[in-house]
Amino acid sequence: MVAARGSFSVTSWDEKAYQEGEGRKLTLAVVGQDFAGAVEGKGTARWLMSYRPDGTARFVGLQQVEGTFSGRRGQFVLETVGDFDGQTARWQATVVDSSGTGELAGLTGSGTFGAEHGSQASYTMDLALDPK
Repeated sequence: MVAARGSFSVTSWDEKAYQEGEGRKLTLAVVGQDFAGAVEGKGTARWLMSYRPDGTARFVGLQQVEGTFSGRRGQFVLETVGDFDGQTARWQATVVDSSGTGELAGLTGSGTFGAEHGSQASYTMDLALDPK
């Protein structure tokens, strides 16, 4: 495993409610990202979000990343689950088995992400690649 640290910038955010009532709502957010650090590239997340009356939320989703890690290029998918406390979003992410393509085929690992309300997030993941 390699400790992979870095950040990403949110480049787009399109969120639409599909159910609302009594101060609660369910939404789908499609989020574009630019990754920097140990993982370099672009990502797109699709998060299902459940907002509570106090404005906090729980979310789950998939986050596809296309770029490079450890000098190897390809794509992989992260399964994510997290919470937004009204100020900061924090989530756990796990590489979906067999989701790696190209030189990232066989990528495994997991980690944490954090984002203050705004367009910047940080990540810390432990990742492993099949040796070539």
